[in-house]
Amino acid sequence: MLNLNIDILSEIYTTTLTFFFFLIAFLMFYIVYKGYKKNRYGSSSTFVCGLLFILFGYYNSIKGITHYPFNGFMVWWIGIMLIIFLSFSLIVKKIIKKIDLDNLTTANKDNSLIRRYIIAMKKENPYREQISLKMEGIRKIFHLAGLLFILAVFGFFFMPPLASMVNEGIVILIRNTEPVYNFLWGDLSTYPYYIGDPQAIIYITMFAFVAILVFTIISELIRVLWGPEYSMLNLLTKSVLRNEEHNAVGPQIYLVVGAIFSYILYLEGVVHILTLTAGILIACFSDAAAALIGRGLGKHKVNCLRGQQKSIEGFIAGVGSAYLIGLVTVGPIYALVGAIIFFLLDFFPTYIADNILNPILITIGITLFYHIIGLPIGLF
Repeated sequence: MLNLNIDILSEIYTTTLTFFFFLIAFLMFYIVYKGYKKNRYGSSSTFVCGLLFILFGYYNSIKGITHYPFNGFMVWWIGIMLIIFLSFSLIVKKIIKKIDLDNLTTANKDNSLIRRYIIAMKKENPYREQISLKMEGIRKIFHLAGLLFILAVFGFFFMPPLASMVNEGIVILIRNTEPVYNFLWGDLSTYPYYIGDPQAIIYITMFAFVAILVFTIISELIRVLWGPEYSMLNLLTKSVLRNEEHNAVGPQIYLVVGAIFSYILYLEGVVHILTLTAGILIACFSDAAAALIGRGLGKHKVNCLRGQQKSIEGFIAGVGSAYLIGLVTVGPIYALVGAIIFFLLDFFPTYIADNILNPILITIGITLFYHIIGLPIGLF
């Protein structure tokens, strides 16, 4: 009877998570409908994200992105994020009603942090054609998530994988708080992993990816649908936005969505873990290197498709780092494949953000070449 109840509870959590993915996809399609005429690039990228969210929902309903009770943890996490971000938005809405929009000033020392933030958002358009190098660097900090992926899956020198350490901590915690766990989740046997279980590394890492996506997507949808002043994440990052983010979700969403899709390919045995690692790290670090070096040191300009202007220095930094990352992860031949794909996506930009395409196409491209030439993957 207990097992039956647990099965029902697990199915409820899985269905709720599936519904969440489908709801986000619907909102993204609505955003595309609303903004396609004015922002083709952002709308096209948001549309692809919407399609991938449908895929995530379908995959979760069939296979399950996480095991019980992690699907329950995720539903709780979604609820907590909704409460926090929506509460912030309601506070902002209440403050806006009290602000004299015809006489805005941030100079008043009595203004709270949130009030000064709202006034700054209202005084001038937060969207820019070009952002400063400093803000570009702040925005690229999110790309350091690639390091977290390495730590989660592989660890660092003598440090075991972070996901394994998290699993061990959870096992110890639920053993020490068994009555609480029994009340919320059932018998201890419902926890799916033992200490040192390699499956824990795989699925806790996926859990982390989705948790990061939930954290960012809720705030992003609030920004797009209601306005940047309502976004708590926008306040925390003090972000200046690009024009291509108007009526479209931001690049951090594209990157995480692309990484999750590639990770699902790994879960299904389609791609090698080292190929996945190369794709994610190149998407994170090579893109950041190309942007920062190109903006900071780029002297020799190159005109790309869609009227974009980039620099030779940026291309060298991006392609060079892509090859080095590939060299360490998948070996010299496949590193060349990854670097070429990165270069093509950077030099011939499409109406779909390279933050989505890089982790997906680099991972798939290296995998295809592996099946063609058959050389072992890896440097050693």
